[in-house]
Amino acid sequence: MDIREHVLSAGRAVLDMVEREWEPLSQGELEQRLDQAVEEILEADLIAKVKAQPPATIYVQLVQTQAHVEPQVLSTEATTSSPVEEETAGAQEPPDSVDSAAVKYITDLLQNSKSHYNRARLAGRARLSLSHTVLLSLTLLSKRISYRSVSTRFRLEKGNIHRIFFSFCERVNMLEEEQIRWPVDREAVEALFPLSSLLGKAEGPEEQGVPQVLGVLGHTRIPIRLPIGKHDVESTMPEVKRMKKEAHPDSWLNLELVCDRRGRFLHCRISKGSDADRGGALRDKLRQRPELLPPGSCLVAGAGYPLTAQILTPHAGGHGPRENLYNKTLEVHFNILDQAVANLKARFQRLRYLDIGNYERARAVVLTACVLHNVFLDMGQEVQGEVEKEEAMTEEAEGKEEEEEGVSRRDAISQLLYKDFDSART
Repeated sequence: MDIREHVLSAGRAVLDMVEREWEPLSQGELEQRLDQAVEEILEADLIAKVKAQPPATIYVQLVQTQAHVEPQVLSTEATTSSPVEEETAGAQEPPDSVDSAAVKYITDLLQNSKSHYNRARLAGRARLSLSHTVLLSLTLLSKRISYRSVSTRFRLEKGNIHRIFFSFCERVNMLEEEQIRWPVDREAVEALFPLSSLLGKAEGPEEQGVPQVLGVLGHTRIPIRLPIGKHDVESTMPEVKRMKKEAHPDSWLNLELVCDRRGRFLHCRISKGSDADRGGALRDKLRQRPELLPPGSCLVAGAGYPLTAQILTPHAGGHGPRENLYNKTLEVHFNILDQAVANLKARFQRLRYLDIGNYERARAVVLTACVLHNVFLDMGQEVQGEVEKEEAMTEEAEGKEEEEEGVSRRDAISQLLYKDFDSART
C-alpha cells in the first residue's frame, strides 16, 4: 500500500510540473511552427547560396529559387499571422459574461497603475495585447470553462494561456492595497451605518451606548484541488463530492472578509487549513490601532469570531427575548456579507471550484477576484447572486474568546435594543 501511494504521489507531481511548465501544442500551432521552421531553413539556404555566387549569377539564382520558395511562403501565410494579427485573432467580440466597457476600464487601470510588471515576452510564444489579456483572463474567471476552450477561441496553446492568466492575476494582486482599502478619517465616518434601523431614527444613538457599524466580518470557503500527497487513494468517490463530505482542510481556501453596507470589501485575508484562529489577526490589529474604528463604532461578526469591544458577535445558544432580538438585529447585517459573497461567486464562477493544487496560485486567483469585485462596484456594475447558506462549523465556533469588555458592551446593547423595541410596541 505504501508503494502504491508513493507511485501515485510521484505521478501527480509529474503531472503538476507538466501543467505548470509545459503544455503540448495544438494541431494548428504545430503546423504553424513547422511551416515557420521550413521557411526559415529555405531562407537561410537561399541567403547562403546568394553569398557564395558571383554577382553576375545572383539574379538568375534568385529567380530560380523563388519559384520553389513561393508555394511554401503562400502555405505559411495561410496558417501564420503577424504579431498584430496574433494579438487580435479571435478576440474581437467579448463573451456574454464579459462586458467590453469592463475590459477597457480594467485595461486602463492596469496601464495607469504605479506597480511594476514584467512585460518580458516568453521566447517562441505568442503575446496578447493588454486589452486581450484582460479579456482572456476575465473569460476564464467569469465562466467555468477549460483552458482548451479558451485556447480554441484565442488561437493560443493551453500552456501559453496558463501563463497569460497567472501573469494577469499577479498584476492585479499588486492593486490589492489600492483597491481593498480600510476607510480612515472622514471616509470612515461617512461609511458608518446604524446597528438597528429603529434606533437609527433616534437622535444620537451613539450617545445611548448603541454603536454605529463600520463593516461586517465574515468568511467563506473556496474549494480547490487537493495538493500532491493529500489524496485518498482508497476512495472511489469523485473528488468534489468527497471534499464536500469530508471537508479535508487542504481542499479549501479560507476567505475572511470585511465588507461595508454596499458589499465593498474593506479587508481580505486568505489562508489554508482549519483556520482555527479566525478573526484573530484582525482583532489584534484593531487593538494595536484603535484609530481604525471611529469613536462609537464597531464591526459585527458571526459565531466563531472573538467577541471584543470592537467586534460584536451573537449570543450563543438559546436565550430570552432580549438576546434573541439582539441576534436578529445582527442577522440583518450578516445578510449584507452573505450577499456580497454570493455576488462574488456569481460574477467569478471559477471560484466555485479551483482546479489548482498549488496554494500560492490558487490564492492569487481568489485575491484577483476580490480586487476585481471592488473594481466592478466602482464601475457601477453589480451582479446579484443567490445566497447559499454554508454549513455551520461548530467545532471552530466553540471556545472562541469573549473579552469581558465585549461581553459588557453586548449585554448593554441587548438591553437598549429590547427597551426601545418594548417601548415602540406600547
